[in-house]
Amino acid sequence: MHRGTLTFCLAVCLAFVATTFPDAAASDPMLLVSGLQGASGSSVGPGGALYVTEGALGRILRVDPRSGEVTTFASGLPQAVIPGLGGVIDVAFIGSTAYALVTLVGPDVGGTSAVGIYRIDGPDSATVIADIGAFAIANPPATQFDVPTGLQYAIEPYRGGFLVTDGHHNRVLYVSHDGDVAVMMAFDNIVPTGLATSGKTIYMAEAGPTPHAPSDGKVVAFDAKSSAATEVASGAPLLVDVEFGRGRTLYALSQGVFPGGPPASPALPNTGALVQVNGDGTFTMIADELNQPTSVELIGNSAYVVTLGGEIWKIHDVGAAPFGASR
Repeated sequence: MHRGTLTFCLAVCLAFVATTFPDAAASDPMLLVSGLQGASGSSVGPGGALYVTEGALGRILRVDPRSGEVTTFASGLPQAVIPGLGGVIDVAFIGSTAYALVTLVGPDVGGTSAVGIYRIDGPDSATVIADIGAFAIANPPATQFDVPTGLQYAIEPYRGGFLVTDGHHNRVLYVSHDGDVAVMMAFDNIVPTGLATSGKTIYMAEAGPTPHAPSDGKVVAFDAKSSAATEVASGAPLLVDVEFGRGRTLYALSQGVFPGGPPASPALPNTGALVQVNGDGTFTMIADELNQPTSVELIGNSAYVVTLGGEIWKIHDVGAAPFGASR
């Protein structure tokens, strides 16, 4: 891309982020935690605590959502091979048992570990229950790819097993509790990212192909029997997560404006946003100027946004009345 074209694209995208969405009445983000290394995915686990992955160190951290106190929940997981990308990337719970999604640690990227789902058995022990990397090598996608084992991004419990997005292989996998892996839905080059579920319905964020134009950032819905996904809302650049809040209100997380460069490059600093998904297919701005966010969780009426730079930001009063009357 020529420099002039890139400058024009960034100017248009920045204007879009700044002016398109109507604002909601949420409070300004408050820094809760800093200093994490390779932070990425998150989940709400036992006791209502926030659990956050730290890919650079192969750990999952437990964060008190009120005080911000951080303790190590699990360690000894595969660490990122590529600086700033991969390792333990997301975490999910079935009951009180945690499961870690680990990516970009196989021999195809210079690592020695299994790519897949690890069951957390103790503070420093885990068992591989699904070798997604081996499945990916044996069942390559129809879309173009460079990494045979893929780049898995999010894990979500679903019907006794797990859903896993692969943002590089452009598909959603279903992994049984026993570790059997199957393709639930394959896509064109849309870069699937975050997941949320409501009953049998699956909601998924799409970053869209590079250069991740705002029109390509979408939230879509489907179920296990769908032949295609249905668009729910669109118009936010580089969507990386989707989550339900109070009153089953749906929210999406935009990492922000793509700066150009190779795929998987993070958005420009301070261009991210948390938005509410509206029934008419639009978004309402909840918080903007977020710095390269990667995941979001809703606890009560507060949102907790994890960033690539190792921070967790708390946003009060996310939901409107009647669901947002108290924190």
